[in-house]
Amino acid sequence: MPVIDVNKDTEALTLTFVAEFAADVDRVWDVWADPRQLERWWGPPEWPATFEEHELSEGGRCRYFMTGPDGEQARGWWRVTVVDPPHRLEFDDGFADADGEPDPALGTTHSVVTLEALDGATRMTLVSAFESADQLEQMAAMGMEEGMRQAMGQIDDLLAGAVSR
Repeated sequence: MPVIDVNKDTEALTLTFVAEFAADVDRVWDVWADPRQLERWWGPPEWPATFEEHELSEGGRCRYFMTGPDGEQARGWWRVTVVDPPHRLEFDDGFADADGEPDPALGTTHSVVTLEALDGATRMTLVSAFESADQLEQMAAMGMEEGMRQAMGQIDDLLAGAVSR
């Protein structure tokens, strides 16, 4: 599994994932920039994602849903705030209602993705910042850490060209 470190910082209200991949930065950037590749790993294996909208530019919007094993759907959205290919992506992230519109009930997180070259490999760091300690704990209780570990665990096969899902 490519995740090498996870850090939950209750003082800074952040959850940080660090992963390393045997591919260059441009190739790892593609797993974010191409919605069809993003669908193959965003979400744990039993909850695959479908991106209905994917506008990776500052001010752009992404809308998606994940489908569970029994057909239930969980919807989400991003509002892209920073795009600096192939090294940095920032977006606000939240849950959405049945129409794909933001649902404020669980609040919004701000995510920062950085990609760093490491001798032919790439270190990807994803930091999610929360509005409050309650929100951080609620997301943790919903399984965010394990879900993201499983999701990122699918990237190696994607980078190697393996077909999944």
